[in-house]
Amino acid sequence: MAATALETAPVLSTPETHIFEDPTPIVDTSSLPKLSDEQIALTYEVERTVREIRAGRWRRIALQFPDHMLVDAPRVYEALSRGLENSRKVQAQNGTEDVAAQSQVAASKVEELATDMGNSSLEEQDAEERLFILGDTSYGSCCVDEVAAEHVDADALVHYGRSCLSPPSRLPVIYVFTARSLDLDSVISTFQQTYPDHDQKVILMADIPYSHHISTLQTRLQGSGYTNLYATEIVHNPSSSLPNRTVPPETKDIPEALLSYKLFHISDPPPSLLLTLSSRVSSIHIYPTDTTDTTAIEARSAMTLRRRYALLTSLSTAPVFGILINTLSVKNYMHMLSHVQRLIAAAGKKSYTFVVGKINAAKVANFSEVGGWVVIGCWESSLIESKEFWRPIITPFELALTLKGDEERVWKGEWTGDFQSVLEKKEEDVVAAEKEKEAKEADADGENGEGEYDSEEESAPPEFDLRTGRYVSHSRPMRVSAPLKEAQQEQIEGGEVKPASTALTKRANGELAHVGGVMSPGAEYLKSQRTWQGLGSDYREQEEEGAVNGHAARIEEGRSGIARGYVVGDDATKH
Repeated sequence: MAATALETAPVLSTPETHIFEDPTPIVDTSSLPKLSDEQIALTYEVERTVREIRAGRWRRIALQFPDHMLVDAPRVYEALSRGLENSRKVQAQNGTEDVAAQSQVAASKVEELATDMGNSSLEEQDAEERLFILGDTSYGSCCVDEVAAEHVDADALVHYGRSCLSPPSRLPVIYVFTARSLDLDSVISTFQQTYPDHDQKVILMADIPYSHHISTLQTRLQGSGYTNLYATEIVHNPSSSLPNRTVPPETKDIPEALLSYKLFHISDPPPSLLLTLSSRVSSIHIYPTDTTDTTAIEARSAMTLRRRYALLTSLSTAPVFGILINTLSVKNYMHMLSHVQRLIAAAGKKSYTFVVGKINAAKVANFSEVGGWVVIGCWESSLIESKEFWRPIITPFELALTLKGDEERVWKGEWTGDFQSVLEKKEEDVVAAEKEKEAKEADADGENGEGEYDSEEESAPPEFDLRTGRYVSHSRPMRVSAPLKEAQQEQIEGGEVKPASTALTKRANGELAHVGGVMSPGAEYLKSQRTWQGLGSDYREQEEEGAVNGHAARIEEGRSGIARGYVVGDDATKH
């Protein structure tokens, strides 16, 4: 519960001394090794990239580097430019050898091609490729930044470094994982110490930059006497039982069979991947690559899972949820947004949608009426745990558990972050929530008689905040009030049905603010609790005080002129 320790929203203003400071973290490139031209070509797979660009016939290609690799970006750009130029020359030479024999056929094909492409010239079809380096800091270096690529009208994007392999929504992507070196002798020695039983069933898995070592590692370990090893391969499927990796053949139809395997992972996995794997295999040992200590560490996720469960149960009584969309480049993000909105509405709660880039405490603290946040974004980066945030931030998978009743919420420790797994269960979760809501409304109507109405708030069982033990009286604000229900019923019986309005209605004393006939928590919070409600609201008290006392508020002449020489009031002094 450390994430909800703050009692008030943090201060959002920036101190004067920090106004001109750049908040972007500085990457120390002095400690990075200087790569030779040959190493640049091998690490960044220049030859393969050139081959795929030419095969795809793309003309505008964006190059996306993580921050720590931007130092190599100019050299990679130059290497790709030279490679593409040489490829064009070779293709031109090969094309002119048979030009005499095929001139007539070529002329007809060029004519057809020009017609199909809107009378475009042959020179446009053979135009030189243009490369663009994306220097912006993206939301996550593992994610494809399609929005930045579209700013330069890119036809395709080359992504360098480790990747979450979330399916992109629009552009074709060439992935270059920038393979890293590894001391296999040290890895083998550590593996033998960790698993002395040669018949133990072990899955070999590594972070993407080290994955090319897995096949060699398996061969050498089998030569040492190990008989039940499975070497994973990279696949673009975050919904796999082992995310983005192949699984043993006998576990494809029976995922539970993975529990008989132990997992040996090279390099520290992201927290979301670790939580996903923790409930699917027997145990996990991690071989670190960022330290000189070569001892495999057994991964333990029980504490993290308990903390996540505490967060989602604390949000079970939150009346308002904020939906954070921090990436527009992941496939099915709109389907996930629709699912989350339906799930929250079916539970009788209110949701507001926000499109943000990088999430920080200051951004989300601007909306203090929001009781909890749901992140729709990269499956690896959606797990956010920080003491700086005023309200908890959860994933769509955790939201489905949050909105279940205490008697139905059963969590065995499994965790998933990818969209597809959540979307496969979406109808089941939404239908269950809608049935629960209808049942409660029916019980409320039945208990109070046919002609009487009692609000769901009074008829439903009491709800308590599990953190504080306090009674929560308005955890499901999205309901139609009793007077409004009677007015709607009278309209229907009288044959007059008016369309729902989207305008904010003015409330009388003691009434709640409504939008479209339903109580609006955001409008109510703006009306009753926000101290600042926009430009001009600072003078509202003075205007009201002047009206009560029978005289108008004082009006003063403001500034006039242009910015380089304006005057104030009757004073002729220029500023």
